[in-house]
Amino acid sequence: MQMVCLDLEGVLVPEIWHAVAAETGIQELRKTTRDVADYDALMRHRIEVMADHAIDLPRLRAVAASLQPYPGARAFLDHLREAHQVTILSDTFYELSDPLFAALGRPAVFCHHLETSADLRVVGWRKRIDDHKRRAVEGFTALGFEVVAVGDSYNDIPMLDAATRAFLFRAPRQIREERSDLVALSEYSELLELTCTRRTTDR
Repeated sequence: MQMVCLDLEGVLVPEIWHAVAAETGIQELRKTTRDVADYDALMRHRIEVMADHAIDLPRLRAVAASLQPYPGARAFLDHLREAHQVTILSDTFYELSDPLFAALGRPAVFCHHLETSADLRVVGWRKRIDDHKRRAVEGFTALGFEVVAVGDSYNDIPMLDAATRAFLFRAPRQIREERSDLVALSEYSELLELTCTRRTTDR
């Protein structure tokens, strides 16, 4: 049996933090895991910037709610779930991205939690576990799944390396160049075709 593990932002939906930067005019919030490999450093930076500009969780969530999945993403995900088990492994947060989960039909999502103050300012974050994408892939493998992983950013590389098969999807040029050993795709039709081939026998 095959488990397909997908990243969220950049693969199925737009980058939320790019939209936050556009809505607030704070370009420092455009930085994502496509730009910064150290996720903890990135989150510390975001929280400092949000504190400086009094940006709270309701404002972040309103931006997320204004976004829609990429064209074709929902249909791709629905087709994929007809043939395979599918899990989204993301470094986003349940409190932030729930509107997008709803727009995608409530797939299974493993991500993190935001910590807020009484006035709903973001003051920290609580990771599900360290290196959760890689460890989830290893867990699915131990359960007997052939794992196909799809991502676009530096934080996806550990899960891609742990998977049976892995693909970059709409990844920035520097990541495609650094990981030229990985197949790089840009269309859902290509990804759907490749995830539906070379299936192992169900156990």
